[in-house]
Parts: sequence; C-alpha cells; structure tokens
Amino acid sequence: VHLTNDAKLERARTALRNFVADHLKTRDEKDAALVAFVSPSESTWRFSYVKMEYATVEKDSGKIGVKESPTPARRFSYIVGAGESCHTAQTRFLDLLQETETDPTLAGIEEAFSVETVTKEFFTQYVKLFEAIRDELDKLAAKDKAIDNEFSARGVNTVDFAKKLMGQIVFLYFLQKKGWLGVAKGQDWGSGPRDFLRRLAKGEYGPYANFFNDVLEPLFYDELAADRGHAAWSQRFNCRIPFLNGGLFEPLGDYDWRKTDILLPDKLFTNTEFVEEGITGTGVLDVFDRYNFTVNEAEPLEKEVAIDPEMLGKVFENLIEDNRRKGLGAYYTPREIVHYMCQESLINYLDTALNQTSEVSNAIPRADIETFIHRGEQISHYEAVETEYRIRMPKSIEQHARQIDEALAEITVCDPAVGSGAFPVGMMNEIVRARSALTPYFNAIGERTPYHFKRHASQHCLYGVDIDPGAVEIAKLRLWLSLVVDEEDVKQIKPLPNLDYKIVAGNSLLGIPFKSQRVGEIERLKDTLFDETDHAKKAELKAQVDKLLAEVFAASKKSLGYEVNFDFQIFFSEVFREKGGFDVVIANPPYVSALEFSKQHSKAERTLLKKNYQTARGAYDIYVLFIERGLNFLAKGGVLAYINPNKYLSAKYAEALREYILSNGSLVKLLDVSGIIVFEQAAVYPVVTVILKSPSALDRVTIFLPRTRQAQIFDPVNFVKTSVSSKVLRSLPEYIWGFLLSPNIEILLKFTKEVSHLSDVASINASSTAREADEYGAYIQNQQSKNSLKLVNTGTIEKFSSRWGIIHLTNAGQKYLTPYLPLDKARVNSRRRDLYRSPKLIFAKMAKFCEAFYDVDGEYASINTNCLYDPKDGISLGFMAGYCNSTLFMFFYAQFFGSLRMSGGYYQFQSPQFRVLPFKKPDASIDARVSGFVKDILTAKERNPDADTTALEREIDQLVYQIYGLTAEEIAIVEEATRKK
Repeated sequence: VHLTNDAKLERARTALRNFVADHLKTRDEKDAALVAFVSPSESTWRFSYVKMEYATVEKDSGKIGVKESPTPARRFSYIVGAGESCHTAQTRFLDLLQETETDPTLAGIEEAFSVETVTKEFFTQYVKLFEAIRDELDKLAAKDKAIDNEFSARGVNTVDFAKKLMGQIVFLYFLQKKGWLGVAKGQDWGSGPRDFLRRLAKGEYGPYANFFNDVLEPLFYDELAADRGHAAWSQRFNCRIPFLNGGLFEPLGDYDWRKTDILLPDKLFTNTEFVEEGITGTGVLDVFDRYNFTVNEAEPLEKEVAIDPEMLGKVFENLIEDNRRKGLGAYYTPREIVHYMCQESLINYLDTALNQTSEVSNAIPRADIETFIHRGEQISHYEAVETEYRIRMPKSIEQHARQIDEALAEITVCDPAVGSGAFPVGMMNEIVRARSALTPYFNAIGERTPYHFKRHASQHCLYGVDIDPGAVEIAKLRLWLSLVVDEEDVKQIKPLPNLDYKIVAGNSLLGIPFKSQRVGEIERLKDTLFDETDHAKKAELKAQVDKLLAEVFAASKKSLGYEVNFDFQIFFSEVFREKGGFDVVIANPPYVSALEFSKQHSKAERTLLKKNYQTARGAYDIYVLFIERGLNFLAKGGVLAYINPNKYLSAKYAEALREYILSNGSLVKLLDVSGIIVFEQAAVYPVVTVILKSPSALDRVTIFLPRTRQAQIFDPVNFVKTSVSSKVLRSLPEYIWGFLLSPNIEILLKFTKEVSHLSDVASINASSTAREADEYGAYIQNQQSKNSLKLVNTGTIEKFSSRWGIIHLTNAGQKYLTPYLPLDKARVNSRRRDLYRSPKLIFAKMAKFCEAFYDVDGEYASINTNCLYDPKDGISLGFMAGYCNSTLFMFFYAQFFGSLRMSGGYYQFQSPQFRVLPFKKPDASIDARVSGFVKDILTAKERNPDADTTALEREIDQLVYQIYGLTAEEIAIVEEATRKK
C-alpha cells in the first residue's frame, strides 16, 4: 500500500486500517492480511498484520452467534527500514521461515506480531541491566567515601539512582526516535540521528574517559536541564540539544554531580560480550539498540511491536521486590482494562455534567454520549465498510459540541494510588480523543491540537498520589512522554511542565482534618511553577511551596499524634475550592490484607485509620479504605471507578463498606473480570466497580458478566450485559452483594423471596478460634484416653460422613490416623465441650463443594471448621444434614459467595456466610423423608466408607427442589451451575 505524499505513517492510523478492512471485506473476503505500508517521503515502512474481528452476540434463542457487521479492524505493526532495528522482527519470524514442511497458520503469524511476548523479553533484560547498575553503584559507594558521604547527605540510595538513570536513558531513546537529539546547526528539530546515543558512545561528539561521568551526566544536567535559548546549541557536544525542563533531568536529591566522580564502568553501557550467534553486547545501549521504540502508547485497535511508554509501568512493577510488593499491594493494570475504565468514567461524568447539572438538561441521551466516547475518533472512518453499518456522529453531540468540549476541558481526575501512571495517561488520551473528535464543529481550530489538549489536561485536569516516590517519578515520566509524542513544532520545542504538585508522593489515607490559612498562597505559587523554566527561579518557587507545606504539616504530629506528609485539600486545594472535590476518582488501589498491613505499619497508624474511617472494621483489606477515601473526595455527582478484589461484595469485613456505599453513593456498574488473568503475580479475583456520589442517582445496577471464565485478555465484546433493581442491594442481611455476579441472578432472587435465613432456624458457629486450634493441636494423640473425643478437621470430612480412622488427619505437619483430643489436657473450655458433645453438622472449611459431616451422637471434636447445631421450629438435624449437602444449598452458597472463592476454585465455608443463606421451612413429611434418606446414606457409609450414595443424594435433591418450587428448567440451571467441572 503506497501512501500519498502528505500521509504520515504514524498519523494516518485509522484511515490505513479502514483501507485494508474495506479491501478484505469487499474484494478478498479474507480474515487477515500482511501489508507493507510505504510512504514516498520516508525511509521507513510499516510491516503490518491487519485482522478483522466479528462481534459475538446473544441470539433470541439464547445461543451465541456471530454478528454480521465486523467490529473495528485491529492492526499490529513493525516499523522497519533505515535507522530502525530489525532484530525483533527477524527473531520473531525466524521459526516461521525455517518451517518448510507446512504452511504457516494465522495463529503462528499472530504470535510473531505479539506485543506481549516482545515486551516480556525486554522487561527481563531491563531488570538485569538495572541490577547490574545498582550493584556497581553499591561497589563504588563502598570503596569511595566521597560518593558514600554525598549520597548519605542527600538521602540518595543506589536503588533509586539506578532506577532514575535507566528511566533517563529510556526517555532519551524515545527522544532520539523523534530526531530531537544531535540536531545540526540551523536544522529543524526532528532531523537528528536516530542513533544519537550510540554515536555518543563511539566518541563522535567528543572524547571521554568515562561514559557516565564525562558524557551522560553533562548531557543530563548541563544540556537537557538548562535553557540555552532558541538555538539550544550545546558547546560541549557541538549540536542542538533541547531544553526539557520538568525535573527528569535534575540530579536525584540534588546531589553535586560536578564534584562527585561516579565512575560507572563503560562496559555497563556498551561492550562486545557474546550473546548468541550474530548478536554481541550486553550493555544498556547494546540491549536497547536491538529493540524498536515507539512514542505511541498502544491502543486496543492499534499496536506497534515495539517498546512504548506504557512499558515503563510494567518495568516499575518488575522492579518492586516481592516483599515490598506485598506491603505496597502494587500490581500493574492491563492497558485494555485501563482503556475501558477511563471511557466508562468519562461517559458517566459527561452524563452527569451535561444532563443533570447544566443548561443542556437531558438534551443529550446517554446512548449518544456512549457512541461519542467509544467511536468519536473513528466516526468519519468507520472500519465496517457496508453502508448500512456506517455510523454518524449523533445530532445531539453536534448540536452541543461546545458544552461537551467545555465539560471535557474542566474535568478533574485523581488517582489516589497512581502507581506508574496508567490511569492519568489513559484519561489524558481519552480526553484528547474526545476533544479532537469535536474539532470539526469549531470554526477556530488553531489551539485545538493534541499537544494543546494534553498540556491543558496535565495542568488543569490530572492529579495523582502514591506512597512510593519511585512510582511517582515513572508516572511523571509517562505524562511527559505523552506530551513529547504530540510536539510537532520543528522550530521550537516547548519545555516540559513541572508536575511536582500534580503527581505527588504521599500517603493517600492520612490527612489533616483542619483547613490551613496558607492554602491560597500555596495555590498561587504552584500555578506559577507549572510553566517556570528558569532553573534558579524554579528552585526558589519550589522551596517556597515546600516551606509553606512544611509549616502546615509541622503541627500535625503535635496536634494529631501522627505525622502527615500529604493532604488532598492542601496539595490539590484549587480542585476543592472550585468544585468541592474531583469529578472522577479512578484507581487500582493496593491489595494489602489486614495481616500483611499489620506487619508493615505501626499499631498507632492502624488505630488512627480505625478512628478516621467508618469502613475500617474487622480484618479489612486496605482497598476498602481507598473506596471510602475516594468517595469522600468526589464532587457531588462525581464518578468513582476502581478495579479491586470482588471479595468486598460478600466478605464480612466489608459489611461497613457496603453500608457506606449505600449511604453515600449509588452502585451503578459492576464488570466481572475475575475469569481473566488480570494480574500475573496477584492471586485475586478482580471486579471493576463504578459508583456515583449521589445516593439516588440511578434505580438500577448494570452488570457485565463474562461469556467464558477462561480468557487471557479483556475484551468488552465477550461480556453479557444485565441489570437489576438497586433495591436488591438491601435485600439480604449484612447487605450481601455477591449474588450480583451470578449469571442466574433472576432465578436466585425468585428463590429467595419470602424465606428465612439459616441463622433463624439453627445455631451456627466456628468449632474453634485460630488460637484455640493452635493450642488444641499441641495435644492431639493417636490413642483414646479418659475424657477424650475423636477429632476431625477439613481434611477428614466429606459429605454426610467422616474419614476418621481411614485417612490421616494432618495438623502442623504431623499426621494422625486415629486422632483424639483430650479435653482436660488441652484445657478445652465448657462452651466448646458442650458443642463437641452435641449432635451437629461439621463443615469442611475449605473445599470446592460444601461437605457437611453429620455427627449424630456428638462423638467428635473439631478444629478449624464450622458447626450447625440445635435446630429450631421442629426441624430435624437429619433434614439439615440433607439440605446442607444438597445441590441447591451449594448453588446458593456459590451464587452468594462466589466472590470469596480462592485460587484453584476453592471456597471458604464459614459461619458468617452460612448464617445469611436462605432457608425455607419444609413440611413435616418432607423433613421425615429427607431424614430417612440421610439415615440410609449413613448406614451405607458405615458398611462401606466408599459406598456410592449418589441415588440417595438425588432423592434428597428432588425433595429440596420441591420445597422451593423449582421448575424442570430451573433445576437444569441449578445443576449445570454446580456441576463438578
């Protein structure tokens, strides 16, 4: 495909996909194509794999079919040609080319264009390079007192130094890709060599004794960080080097780089070590030179097989040591989910801002806003080629373009756990795309460029906080790179903005409860600082702001009893002054359990959180507090969009959170992504939660459930939409919401109308506390003794019966075939003794299916399990044994508490959950019949522990179905949902 003279490879992306989509659909009738896109004015060309995709839809019959109209085409590309590395493309296609016996498959070709595979390779090598630099820095600091003293005085550590150095070099690789480095005198920006750093290393811009000390440090801190006027001429390197400002090229901790000789070995940057046949060099430049770098962050429809700025986020995750990760709870959010959450946030924000609080007043249907956000950028280039599928910009969007643009320009967004900046960058890109789509409806478009939109967003719209300073630096780096990609002024590169008080290091959960008189002054100084480029003035302004902040926070320890280094209403005061809070709070909050948090933080801090947060109840996870915090700092009608563990829907510790949400907002959307491998190193089942800060905003909750539980990547097409009345959020005790993720929610709600709960008809308690289990475990013995009882635990329990004396009980690594618990020796208290000696059901605590052992005569003690006993209202314990081992009971548990499922598909069966399960009282005849079948099962198991009692269990199931009035169709749904898979 030959492009016209004025079509740039990297700019005409949508149109190029459309052209191939049209060709595939109307001429070739193929599903994919390999295409070479060539521009007559450029020395590089794009080698692409373009793939048509077809949307799956649910037909009236309920079966899944394929939609006739294609979804937008997807394109995966290598940029190759002069000045571009072909190493990746060559290695990825080698296997395909060497296979001469069979034709390549589409899957094989697609794998060769896999962005994920390439970036994983790069991550691995990046981490090795970082570790090598860190180790050399450690050696230098150990033997050179001058370095050690300087680092100590400035609060610099070798880990952060190595991270920053790697980030600086990566940034320069992106800059040289744009031709901004090494520009000849009189030439425009963009004309510099694409291998500037390699030429530096070769000595082409001057000799050196040590590459880092004599070349990189002066380049960073004398050239890139210094304003040398319009010409930006570098005397040292005899070429044009842009002034970048921003802070990336300022010394870490302001260490004295001129007086401190840090002689990192040159081999760290380039060497001739053998790697494999045809490849040499293990230094930073050697490795980076083998990869393509692109300044375009990948989007769902367009991916370059190259290293893009988003990669920095994944690198950040890879550089977090495992023990620190547990404390920080930091996990990288995949780009597809970031994209979805950002769009959802914008849709909800615009719907509220335009239809409920402005002069437009419901003139823009929500469906039109959704079309605008999802398809606005493509609206004039829709990939589906048949006329009947072409879409147009909705009339309401055209008519209200100015109001929509103003709303987009005024939005304020905060990520309170910003990490590597995925959400601020994602929101920036969505805002830019949306505003760009409106540009055709404006007469004056001079300032309506992606660069201007991005700079405006970074100054007025985007905010972030993270407890990890290293993460904050990466986030700022990505925002700067996003600006760099759209800077097209070849005559004058604009300095990068200062983001020091937009993306901030601090503890989001702690703040000060009083207002400061210094806020106005701080606000004025911050605004001046944003565009300041003079190094001395910038340092002075920053010092003034920091001094004022220090004064505000200095009193915190004395008056509050704890030290504060961040407060939303002080750092981001302009947002609260103008709007009373943020329009959008969006995050992937930390996943830190109460146990892990207690190891990482002081008792004083934990006590403080409990005092300051209504949701800090029980053994809560930290993300619970982030939800409360996020809602607190939203403006009225604001949108909260989080991806977090789905446990909060059912867990006892999150009961206060569910109540808080109901009192302070409206749950409007849930997206169940628990079946997707979202976080490679986190064993969690996540859900996307969208809440509006308006308790009466909507009367329905929209839910998106996956068509399959085994997906590798997130794609909204593969989800089924449903909705329920918001009233159901209050329908169960403790505001249990786990059933919202059930694909059978309508049936479930029908079954549970006008029923009691298990706790109404029986006592349900744990058989021991964790401490008691440890204490009793020390006294387990294999022989019966006076006042001892047989002992079972989860491993020796099955449905109806136990495996005591058949398989070993394992406790603390010890095995017992005939375990007994001596009640006196173990000092078992009277309450436990009464429980153990009572007829009861003992539930296995962790299993894939509910297993309730019927201890008919009260012969068994148990640890780490739960018990049901003392049924009321004439209900027999035998009936309870049948009911709790029935298919319908398991169906109820799975639908209500599926969000508590653990890795491997195991459920935790615990008293708090059992107590709220539905229960419908049987009549006396059904009670007797179920009890009879249970007795028959126990008799069969007594004769032969491995007896097949399936037929008897089926009889019990049928009677339980009868109690609830299930139809044959409903029975089929229940049994399919609980079928062993």
